Amino acid sequence: MSTEINKKKEDKAIFKPLDSLLHSELRLAIMSILIGVNEADFVYIKSATKATSGNLSVQLDKLSVAGYIEIEKTFIGKKPCTLCRMTEKGRDAFADYVETLKQYIRE
Repeated sequence: MSTEINKKKEDKAIFKPLDSLLHSELRLAIMSILIGVNEADFVYIKSATKATSGNLSVQLDKLSVAGYIEIEKTFIGKKPCTLCRMTEKGRDAFADYVETLKQYIRE
């Protein structure tokens, strides 16, 4: 019986790893913004996250390289505009991340 109890404790101690790319405060904030909209521009994301331009650019690039977001650089008149959209891969990764967090909470 003791072995059975230890086995149950071991099973509970094993958690699915969290996606390290999403387990960053700023990247998680970016994804949380993008999950609810079709697209958001750089200025809006910067304002909503209170991030510096440099840090935001780096984190957007990491999400883009991973295929979690798409970045489109355009112009509105003569003013540059960077638009960000979550990809299907990003939606799946975000949903998986949230489900994994729920498992952590339940255990």
